[in-house]
Amino acid sequence: MIRSELIQKIAEENPHLFQRDVEKIVNTIFDEIVEAMARGDRVELRGFGAFSVKRRDARVGRNPRTGTSVEVDEKHVPFFKTGKLLRNRLNGEED
Repeated sequence: MIRSELIQKIAEENPHLFQRDVEKIVNTIFDEIVEAMARGDRVELRGFGAFSVKRRDARVGRNPRTGTSVEVDEKHVPFFKTGKLLRNRLNGEED
């Protein structure tokens, strides 16, 4: 599902809301998640999962084409851990 499909689905299920308002709400939620992660905060959505940022140390990597060693800088990467409810639902288990 992509963002526009999510907006469309929410708008269909809530006919009392204008699509532009639903779009604003969805965009605000995503923007807040991104901002929180940019600050290094963890974002938890109960039953769904938690978004966090993991730090990867600098290391010596290898160029797969040439095989030469290259320095890879330290970086921060997004990380998602599924919540128990989502994990159980994906595995066909009832909670």
